[in-house]
Amino acid sequence: MSPDTLNSFFSLGIGFAIAGALASGYQLFIKQPAGFGLLQQGVVVKAFAAVPFLVFAAPFIIMRNTLRGRRIERRRFEFVMMATVIAGFWSLMSGTCVVMTLQAVGLLA
Repeated sequence: MSPDTLNSFFSLGIGFAIAGALASGYQLFIKQPAGFGLLQQGVVVKAFAAVPFLVFAAPFIIMRNTLRGRRIERRRFEFVMMATVIAGFWSLMSGTCVVMTLQAVGLLA
């Protein structure tokens, strides 16, 4: 396996791990699950502050909503697969951002 492939798998895993940690931490403190409804809060400052959080927590939220929709609403397999690919790509991009930041700070070689 090439180093680029391993780096991509590492970024994918880091992206999903960060997303899960952020969404779980939010749910621990706020006592309700995180969702894209945070963007529709009345105060502009709150909605603006939710954007960075949602950028990194979105893969977890997408997968949670997709799996719940598959189980409860009996969504089609194609929809679930497409949402999984989107969440995976999003996780890869956010994980790459985290890995590049860790490399820039010097915590990761």
